[in-house]
Amino acid sequence: MNYEISDKNPEPAYIQLYRQLVRDISEGVYTYGEKLPSKRIIAEETGVSVITVEHALTLLNEEGYVESRQRSGVFVTYKDDTDGIESREGDYSKFDFTAYEKSDVHLRVGDFPFSVLTKTMRKVILDYGEKLLVKSPNHGCPELREEICRYLARSRHLYIRPEQVIIGSGAEYLYGLIVQMFGTDKIYGLESPSYSKIYDVYNAMGAECDFLEMTPTGIDSAALNKTKAKILHITPFNSYPSGATADISKKREYLKWARENDGILIEDNYDSELTVSRKAEEPLYLMDSDSRVIYLNTFSRTVAPSMRIGYMVLPSNMLELFDEKLGFYSCTVPIFDQYVLALLLKNGDFERHINRVRRNRRKNQT
Repeated sequence: MNYEISDKNPEPAYIQLYRQLVRDISEGVYTYGEKLPSKRIIAEETGVSVITVEHALTLLNEEGYVESRQRSGVFVTYKDDTDGIESREGDYSKFDFTAYEKSDVHLRVGDFPFSVLTKTMRKVILDYGEKLLVKSPNHGCPELREEICRYLARSRHLYIRPEQVIIGSGAEYLYGLIVQMFGTDKIYGLESPSYSKIYDVYNAMGAECDFLEMTPTGIDSAALNKTKAKILHITPFNSYPSGATADISKKREYLKWARENDGILIEDNYDSELTVSRKAEEPLYLMDSDSRVIYLNTFSRTVAPSMRIGYMVLPSNMLELFDEKLGFYSCTVPIFDQYVLALLLKNGDFERHINRVRRNRRKNQT
């Protein structure tokens, strides 16, 4: 074990250890079904505490790289070969969605401090003045698109350019743009069950949809292999109403499906910032080397439902197609709201709020 935990690295020790374990698991140093060294051995050889090792192993377990078995140890569950994945799929027929469907989990707001919001609004009015009367550029104002790029780099290690970011008034509006970009001559694969408005928008736009049965870790492998869909709309984190979260093997299976079927993945990362994990979810967009993933998220959950601002990140190879078909659309988000959100991202208020909510959720779990 040749791991180096550096005090000069700005990342916490458990994240450094996590990344090095992920590297070894992904490269086959530890293979599927193999038992990892004990927490004490890892701690002794890396010079960190057992608690630090536990934090790193918890992240690996949450993302599906390993599985902790009581009194037995920690075993690798990651498979690079996604043919016949055994990744904890199980049968959803035994799950009861009723309680989840009736709950208000998808309606609760993130309790963003109202005083911070009003202070930011006043500052935007004072700083921008009559510029607030100017029409927004079609894809969104440069200030917001640039701050989203910086935020995704900080929080997701996702490095993109502002021209790849398209701003729109919420997720439903962006779903509509996706159908208009790719057309209605293709079949759109949806999770079953899934958030009803996804189907409502695609259906209203005239798109044919194929419903793919869910398992606890994402779309059932057999259903994915059978579908004739070319566009697959997935919510890898905390899919509604099933509550399923795709593990690392399922995410790689989605990427493999897109590569082998000339398909496109719509990664709807709604609610992912509010994970209780100590590490933010790794987006499929970051794992994609074939430019087949469109990343989509909104601020309705994290700031307020009235903040109808969503964004999608297009791969560079789709920018020309988008501009050709949809570049004429005016931005549907008022310029004032865009400046407010840009400032919340720039001054750190948004991330402080996210971190506070995540800490409170972790406390409530214990």
